[in-house]
Amino acid sequence: MPNRLAHETSPYLLQHADNPVDWWPWSAEAFDEARERGVPVLLSVGYSSCHWCHVLARESFEDEQIAAYMNAHFVNIKVDREERPDVDAVYMEAVQAATGQGGWPMTVFLTPDAEPFYFGTYFPPAPRHGMPSFRQVLEGVRGAWTDRRGEVAEVAGKIVRDLAEREMSFGSGEVPGEEDLAGALLGLTREYDASRGGFGGAPKFPPSMVIEFLLRHHARTGSEGALQMAQDTCERMARGGIYDQLGGGFARYSVDREWVVPHFEKMLYDNALLCRVYAHLWRSTGSELARRVALETADFMVGELRTNEGGFASALDADSDDGTGKHVEGAYYVWTPRQLHEVLGAQDGELAARYFGVTQEGTFEEGSSVLQLPQQDELFDAQKVASMRRRLLAARAERPAPGRDDKIVAAWNGLAVAALAETGAYFDRPDLVDAAIAAADLLVRVHMDDRARLSRTSKDGRAGANAGVLEDYADVAEGFLALASVTGEGVWLEFAGFLLDQVITQFTDPESGALYDTAADAERLIRRPQDPTDNATPSGWSAAAGALLSYAAQTGAEPHRAAAERALGVVKALGPRAPRFIGWGLAVAEALLDGPREVAVVGPEGHPLTKALHRTALLGTAPGAVVAVGTPESDELPLLADRPLVQGEPAAYVCRNFTCDAPTTDPDRLRTALSS
Repeated sequence: MPNRLAHETSPYLLQHADNPVDWWPWSAEAFDEARERGVPVLLSVGYSSCHWCHVLARESFEDEQIAAYMNAHFVNIKVDREERPDVDAVYMEAVQAATGQGGWPMTVFLTPDAEPFYFGTYFPPAPRHGMPSFRQVLEGVRGAWTDRRGEVAEVAGKIVRDLAEREMSFGSGEVPGEEDLAGALLGLTREYDASRGGFGGAPKFPPSMVIEFLLRHHARTGSEGALQMAQDTCERMARGGIYDQLGGGFARYSVDREWVVPHFEKMLYDNALLCRVYAHLWRSTGSELARRVALETADFMVGELRTNEGGFASALDADSDDGTGKHVEGAYYVWTPRQLHEVLGAQDGELAARYFGVTQEGTFEEGSSVLQLPQQDELFDAQKVASMRRRLLAARAERPAPGRDDKIVAAWNGLAVAALAETGAYFDRPDLVDAAIAAADLLVRVHMDDRARLSRTSKDGRAGANAGVLEDYADVAEGFLALASVTGEGVWLEFAGFLLDQVITQFTDPESGALYDTAADAERLIRRPQDPTDNATPSGWSAAAGALLSYAAQTGAEPHRAAAERALGVVKALGPRAPRFIGWGLAVAEALLDGPREVAVVGPEGHPLTKALHRTALLGTAPGAVVAVGTPESDELPLLADRPLVQGEPAAYVCRNFTCDAPTTDPDRLRTALSS
């Protein structure tokens, strides 16, 4: 019989709706139940494409005896971290503070007042590698709760007090300057893996936000070292197993330092960020590899993640049926030499094995290999490679596909809107721009109410109950601003303004200018989450600073620029010390130091010179430059005000720090004005 999760919309919660565990969704009623019964709360946090979440569910939550024990002695709450990032952040902070590490599935035991007192992540069904079994953990917590209640209460109270005291330093409030950004670049250089690309060791995550900083720093200062790190990392990722060499798109991370074996889940946010990164790399260098990867990743998002409502689904699972009924990580993506031969024949199968690095020993499990590009492309016939790819992709499509998490997350769709709008504009792909518009329209229609308040998620065209957090407002505004620059439609700038007004009034500390992850009127947790550091996506803090700065450049809105500058004080504090974890903040700081430049293109719609100037403006590498395009009579975009044609011809106006260049009708002169 289904439990309470059967009434939820989250695909992750629905995966647990048939568990024998009597799960509750996060709710006041669940904690009331714990108080009434006098039992602790077991909080389990995960997400639908999490491999080890599935393992824990199969081993323990689907076990009748373990479920009966959980039901008898706990109130069990299941949370989708993608729906409730605030709940996840608060308790993950506690887990990391107590254990020095974190991850998902996250298991936290709470008092009925939601105070944590014992933590963990995955627990096996039997003791191994020094870990207790899940049953032993349950029995130990129950024993402590029953026999040492006072001690448990003391521990919980101390944890909550410690969390309340963990206020971070927000710096002096000054904006970062040249020395701060140079210090950040030096720190990145020290941590850079020169032989493999990327930063640090295994597991290795795509450093999307850091690469954006490196590209902007190169554009502003001419630093060849910054560009080299960005180029080499992008090439190693694109040629490695973390990139889907047949279908396009990136997996979540690499388990090794060489980018060979990925954790196979594919997340919307990674692909949106990396699509934009590779498009910007192409804009800076003209790299053919960057162009191909940007377009393939865009096509992957549209082809594999787009929903019937026009938005983009959250993720594809890492696991899938291996054809024998067994759920296996990576089964959809890996190949053996024999499988290549079966699809391509002996000769082409051998060629494909060399091209994609498929060996008899294998690079993954049980002799299978993840496809890579270990050799230079020019060693192989391009038409032959294209043919092999098509045939292998068609054969792979016959395999059982990974599951898809169909919920729409506002923030991640905002990132996708920005990536698809820019990629479509750069490469003359109006279908990609149309996809960005459709997703943006869904965000307005379904996620935004008449007060410009956002819902965090939706599914099947219906908004979820959870309120948007800072990253939702910031990333959706970022997407709308990119769409305004690409389409010249002022309505997107207007919607961005509505959201950024909420950032100022609901998420910003009026005294310090610091930003919170939850709104002032959001549900109260044991701590109001607040974190300026990037994780898998730009922090809401840095993303808000970037969107506020761009909006101010487009509109001249001084309060928004002031809010952006106040928010960037934390970049001055953290940039030189922890540059890998505040990459987007550093990228925004580059835009601030450059102006950012404001570009107005005026001319009749459809005129060849208007289009040429507009395209040139969008391809300018000046960090954070904003672009407006329209007719001289347009009143939709403030940058176009009082910008006439020049001798009857379309023209571009470039301004920076309250100073404007003479207008130009020459795309080459405009290109020079928007370069370093």
